[in-house]
Amino acid sequence: MTGNKITDLLKGGDRRSIGRADLVVSMVEGSPELFGKLIAGMRDADSVVRMRSADVIEKVTRKSCELLNPHRKKLLSLLAETTEQEIRWHLALMVPRLSLNAKERKHAVSALKGYLDDRSSIVKTCALQGLADLAEVEPNIRTMVIEILRKARRNGTAAMKARSRKLLLSMERA
Repeated sequence: MTGNKITDLLKGGDRRSIGRADLVVSMVEGSPELFGKLIAGMRDADSVVRMRSADVIEKVTRKSCELLNPHRKKLLSLLAETTEQEIRWHLALMVPRLSLNAKERKHAVSALKGYLDDRSSIVKTCALQGLADLAEVEPNIRTMVIEILRKARRNGTAAMKARSRKLLLSMERA
């Protein structure tokens, strides 16, 4: 199947559904060479394709994070540029899976801290998760992330409070 067919499978419906995203996940897991088409899909003219491409990428890279690294620069650029909440929350979970150098990690932390001001509670909650995941590989930001989590536990939305409690328990045990 060609890459264009992959993105065709992600079209249709509205942003409240995942459409055939799970089918595309299975296809890409079986044919990883299609992965680059999904990266391109996050910049598609169709907002539904952009959102579903991000969803599929996030799901595929839970098991195969190495697929992200060849697209590191594109993902970091999109992390800083996008204002679409559906892409932001997926990027917040994906970016910590990248092999980042110190400069890139600093860029990612800055972007994720900015996501904490997003109007979407889901984006904010995923940004907390992303920051905590980055703190696992970058001990220098651990204290800052713990303080952000404590603040979110006190003042965040219900989802942010719940995620912060979970993340703080995990980080404080470590």
